[in-house]
Amino acid sequence: MEVKVGVDGARELTLNSGQSQEEVEKLVAEALGSTEGNLRIDDDKGKRYIVPSAKITYVEIGATETQRVGFGVG
Repeated sequence: MEVKVGVDGARELTLNSGQSQEEVEKLVAEALGSTEGNLRIDDDKGKRYIVPSAKITYVEIGATETQRVGFGVG
């Protein structure tokens, strides 16, 4: 699932996470609940991103998608 985090105005962090929407939403809520907290999120390649909660302007959590295999006709 794709996660976009707006950071400090015009910057944006985009990553693909193997976590569910609920897990990501919980991490974001916990980070935003603390003025000195950090959002810690892992991508599907094992990298960890840490963003200070005071710098987060928005978070967009994409829908969980299943991998499509093959070719479509249309």
